[in-house]
Amino acid sequence: MADTETIRADSSYLAAGANRYSAASDWSAEGVVAFGSDVNVCLWNPQNPRGISSILSQHTGHVKAVKFLPRLEGDDKTILISGGDDKVVRAWSVSPRDATASYLQAVEGHAEPINCIAALGVTPAGAPTKRIFATGAADATVRIWAHDSAANEEPFKLLQSVKTTKKFIPLALALSPLDDEANGIVLAVVGTTNAVQIFTAGASDLEFTLQATLPGHENWVRSLDFIKEKTEAGSDLLLASASQDKYVRLWRLHQGTALSALNNATGLDLSVSLTPGNKIHKISAGGTKYCVMFEALLLGHEDWIYTARWSRTADGKLLLLSASADNSLSIWESDPESGIWITGARLGEVSREKGATTATGSIGGFWTGLWSPAGTTVITLGRTGSWRRWDYNPSDDAWQQTYAISGHTRAVTGLSWSQDGTYLLSTSSDQTTRLHAQWTGNGADSSSSGSWHEMSRPQIHGYDLNCTATLGPTSSFVSGADEKLMRVFTEPRAVAKMLSCLTNSKIDMSSAPDAADMPVLGLSNKAINNTSSERQPESQEEEEGGLSQSNFTIPAALEATTTHPPFEENLSRHTLWPEVEKLYGHGYEISCLCSSHDGKIIASACKASSLNHAVIRLFETDKWTELRPPLQAHSLTVARVRFSGDDELLLSVGRDRQWVVWGRSGTGYELVQQMQKGHSRMILDCAWGPAEEKKRVFATAGRDKLVRFWVGENKEFGLGGEMKEGEPVTAVDFLPEVTTEGKMVLAVGTEAGRVMVVTLGVAEEGKVEVVRKAVLDKGLWLPGTVVQLAWRPKTAEQDEKKRELAIAGEDGSLRIYEVEV
Repeated sequence: MADTETIRADSSYLAAGANRYSAASDWSAEGVVAFGSDVNVCLWNPQNPRGISSILSQHTGHVKAVKFLPRLEGDDKTILISGGDDKVVRAWSVSPRDATASYLQAVEGHAEPINCIAALGVTPAGAPTKRIFATGAADATVRIWAHDSAANEEPFKLLQSVKTTKKFIPLALALSPLDDEANGIVLAVVGTTNAVQIFTAGASDLEFTLQATLPGHENWVRSLDFIKEKTEAGSDLLLASASQDKYVRLWRLHQGTALSALNNATGLDLSVSLTPGNKIHKISAGGTKYCVMFEALLLGHEDWIYTARWSRTADGKLLLLSASADNSLSIWESDPESGIWITGARLGEVSREKGATTATGSIGGFWTGLWSPAGTTVITLGRTGSWRRWDYNPSDDAWQQTYAISGHTRAVTGLSWSQDGTYLLSTSSDQTTRLHAQWTGNGADSSSSGSWHEMSRPQIHGYDLNCTATLGPTSSFVSGADEKLMRVFTEPRAVAKMLSCLTNSKIDMSSAPDAADMPVLGLSNKAINNTSSERQPESQEEEEGGLSQSNFTIPAALEATTTHPPFEENLSRHTLWPEVEKLYGHGYEISCLCSSHDGKIIASACKASSLNHAVIRLFETDKWTELRPPLQAHSLTVARVRFSGDDELLLSVGRDRQWVVWGRSGTGYELVQQMQKGHSRMILDCAWGPAEEKKRVFATAGRDKLVRFWVGENKEFGLGGEMKEGEPVTAVDFLPEVTTEGKMVLAVGTEAGRVMVVTLGVAEEGKVEVVRKAVLDKGLWLPGTVVQLAWRPKTAEQDEKKRELAIAGEDGSLRIYEVEV
């Protein structure tokens, strides 16, 4: 056994959907976006077309809140704070140059999940600047912390724990200095109540006390943000609060008396301001008196508002960005003459485009809205976990949408490369199948050429998807879900044309339908062949109720996408693949499937607890009929089936701890060898060695923490060796070809998220020797189970010594690492 070495690998592609929490994302002053994704924190620079740069794994529960601490003079890195369902605050040191990070430490204190974080740099008179931040959790407390980077032993110190009045759960926090000298600090707290609580503290003692409770909202308040009204000294402070009552309220914090505050309020009706419902609240901090009063009510959204964030333009004008469940972003500005707040721009979905269901692409609202540091870009997050981005074009005085990033929002359950390696299909428990490819064609410049993007979303389903397989050299695939049938899809002409332009691939589009559409309440994507003009409603009900969402000319919707990766609305609506066949026969949910390399046979299995259901069913793809009888040998669920490189043999492994080899017989397969005690515990995965080997080799991976190698000739296999790991092995895959030295390369993934690349040699007597065992650097591990591994087929552009490995994670991440073999 060779010694284990640690190797680095380059991340070609990292894809992960963002968590749908309004506090789970933040944009640093240096241009790095951090967002929670399942139990991870992802770093992304929107100006970098290559997408996510780092996935940070330390949390053990969903990440619900992230916040960058302000950088102090002399800092070369930025501190990032994150919190979530694991009740722990975690700190990271982020390098703005390449958007990478290192883990610092965990800070414990809360008894329940952490929902929100606010941060501030404080400079008390005659003292150095220090950073404080507040965390709000479901234990109905807000904790105030100080960070001192010079303190090596305890850089994070708990200053105070504040219990919310009436024990509501904090959902949003905001911190701000009350004056230019920062003698006083204000903390606003909102949550599962309809009021805004105002706490203040002196900058020297940092002891927060409740000063005022601001009524007005009629439902839970979701977001808070402070900003100075003007850049001049002595300016008032404005607070925006966004609520589930569909309104944004603006509040003015003024140093001095209530009368001077009214004089400062531009465009404010004095009679309205002094009504009982608009009481002026007196507060104090650090010995200075202030007052808080209602400033304005912003009307316009039709559903809950999740976030409201301020930005200031280069000429000093204030803009407010609100994100709502009505699928829109609004950019508010104050009219210079009347002082009334109006909507300057509205971004998102027009009402006629809104889908009624998941199937037709309804995005379920925007969960957060963020400004870039310069205020020239906004991004927002939808229900699908994908980001949308708009850049401001000053020449047109308009916001223009551009491509962003996307990813699965639940566990990635299946992977399958196209036979030529042009694209990768992934299925997930988020009920989608997604197609990922490299952008090497039209519109790709030196910075974006070769970057990976989601190029199509062939299937949006109503069941969790479990597995997928491309059908040989054709542009078709089959998928299995938590239902008793499998579905076969073929690539539509509109998507084929787009992929041909963006990936420089040659695709036969002669027999393909134009596009696909999914009816509301349906699970089958229907082929469309009349997209040259807008499709007319087929009935009065369809016209009135929108029974189908194909109201757009599909090629027109994708025409602009021939020069850049598709936007999220195109992915979720116009890149579906039509379903061409359903394959029936199984009695329970599909557990695994695969297709032969020539694409002529599909083998599949379902979840089973008896011999009758633990069968492998074969379907031929010419007439889509089942080849009977089904293959019967297993007694429990078959976990994986794999065809050998020449399709002469079929290997199956299962939870009954046995593996079975089936040999081709006529048009079907028959039992060749059955090993009833292949492992001491359930077998989770298997893989065939390269077809060039003189002796056939396959590997099996089990919950008994073993990878076993089986070698055979003339269809008789015996144990050739084994490799012991420290945790259950959940995924294995052989590189399709042997190396230049004639060795085999096996990728191994474990339940703990470790990924290894093992080089193997086969001796004459049939023994398998581990020549080299390399474990990827710990920073590249997954936080949970490696569900599947898949080597990319060799392409003309690839280096002989470096190959790409796709990794499906239980954490919802899809990763492609470039590994030296």
